[in-house]
Amino acid sequence: MRISELKRKALQSLGGKWGVTVSLMLLLFLINLIFPLIVEVIGSGGFSEWLMQEDTPLWSDIFSMVFSIALIPLTISTTWFYLNLVREGNPGIPEVFAIYKDGKTSFKLIGASILQAIFIFLWSLLLIIPGIIKAIAYSQQFFLLKDHPEYTVLEAITESKKRMKGLKWKYFLMHLSFIGWGILCMFTLGIGLLWLIPYAGTTTAAFYEELIVPQEDIDDDQQIEG
Repeated sequence: MRISELKRKALQSLGGKWGVTVSLMLLLFLINLIFPLIVEVIGSGGFSEWLMQEDTPLWSDIFSMVFSIALIPLTISTTWFYLNLVREGNPGIPEVFAIYKDGKTSFKLIGASILQAIFIFLWSLLLIIPGIIKAIAYSQQFFLLKDHPEYTVLEAITESKKRMKGLKWKYFLMHLSFIGWGILCMFTLGIGLLWLIPYAGTTTAAFYEELIVPQEDIDDDQQIEG
């Protein structure tokens, strides 16, 4: 399937759903940026004290790190939201936050994200290019964990590498095709990202649905033949 067809499928999936996706992006923006800022201002003793401080206090750095880790399941759940859109579902915003009701899955996603980051970092120590290639090879890990919760983290990484063989360049070009839109969003002071991020996220989900999922049928046929 061509990249243009994947993007067309994403737009079709988003039809009539732009309101909820933009609202979700706005809510995530407030959680990621505004909430930590409010905590830091209050913790500093008020806006004037926060404004006058020259260095960020240690407690603030620790809070930011812990908060970022805690948001990992929410970020991954958002990609699952896009996948549900592609599958012609009708996901709502509460569905994204429901990930925290399952503590086991939340901790598993945090571990998977950290392990993936470590692997990419180690490959990047060689050169930037190997790091990028491995990041693309691991890119389907979280979609696979959604469809196969029985997978361990390492199994999901291994399966992602296997299924991305021959598709890494297409995946790279697909994301590269959004750069022009990203530049245009700069002229909207970032407001356009509320629409661009769901568009890119849904296209990525379409990539998984159209090019990665069908490989399961091929594997099943091979096992039967064997």
